[in-house]
Amino acid sequence: MSSDRDALKAEFLARHGLADARRQPLAGDASTRAYERLYPAAGGSLIFMDQPPSAETAPCDPAWGPAERGAAGYNALARLAAGRVEAFVTVAAWLKAQGLSGPTVIAHDAGAGLAVLEDLGDGLFANLIADGQDEAPLYDAAIAALAQLHAASPPPVLEHEGLAWPFLDYDAVALKTAGDLLPEWLPRLKPELDFTPEAVAAWDAIWAPIITRGAEGASVFCHRDYHAENLIWLPDRDGAARVGMLDFQDAVRAHPAWDLSMLLHDARRDVSPDREAAALDRYFALRPDLDRQAFLADYHALGALNISRILGIFARLVTRDGKPRYAAFMPRLWGYLDLCLANPSLADLKAWFDAHVPAGSRA
Repeated sequence: MSSDRDALKAEFLARHGLADARRQPLAGDASTRAYERLYPAAGGSLIFMDQPPSAETAPCDPAWGPAERGAAGYNALARLAAGRVEAFVTVAAWLKAQGLSGPTVIAHDAGAGLAVLEDLGDGLFANLIADGQDEAPLYDAAIAALAQLHAASPPPVLEHEGLAWPFLDYDAVALKTAGDLLPEWLPRLKPELDFTPEAVAAWDAIWAPIITRGAEGASVFCHRDYHAENLIWLPDRDGAARVGMLDFQDAVRAHPAWDLSMLLHDARRDVSPDREAAALDRYFALRPDLDRQAFLADYHALGALNISRILGIFARLVTRDGKPRYAAFMPRLWGYLDLCLANPSLADLKAWFDAHVPAGSRA
């Protein structure tokens, strides 16, 4: 199978005049995609994306109800794109149409799961900050890009160069699927935890009104993986276009608090309370129409849901997928969760964690 895939990739590159390009594999992530950097003989560099279409369960058909989504698998329940190239291509084109910076798609074959992309460089926010660059202008620009995204209204279907992709809501089914991850997977990582049926029922009851608020507030473009390792600094561009965006193929219409949580509750690097507060102040300054108090209540509640989701995903990556490095990110997430749970409106959720996940298991 690997040799067949290699031949398909070579044919695709030859078809687009890149047969002689030097190919350099790039580090992977938690997905089923693989990337290479291409160095064409004519100079410069490009990114080669390989996403085998059969590597994941099906994405969500817009007509499916909860039962059909459940039968199709996790991607359909969570409304993930299953890595489909048509999702990447159409979302990238829509971002560029808004004056933002996703990579230009140079060539694509959606059926084969292959694409060649503009190379936005190596200036990942996370790496620049680790190397000593001031994080303030980077986060300010990331917030400006979010505010610009949140001012636009994506159509129900994204279209580009003959490809179409449904732009779906991050609905109640998807949000509950997110919440279900922690009680399912955390005990497999922490065998001392025992979530009884009564504990799980209480968990579901606590989340139900938050999920309703999240689904009813699904009104803006949501990148869904908006954090410092998916943002590239492009200082030669202007305004919000200085933020190069990657890994956006799972985009949905969601509550505007969701991407803020992804950015400010970053699993891979510490975002200080001061930086979080400054970023939120900037967001509210750019969106003066918002009710700050009501929005912050949603931000803490949906932030807690998002953090719980990521804790569940990391527990799954460690226990099911044999990727122990993700355990090292979990203490940081517990710290973010504690900050969210300090909001008085989440007292019941805090009590649930205090009763069922003692401090010794939050590591």
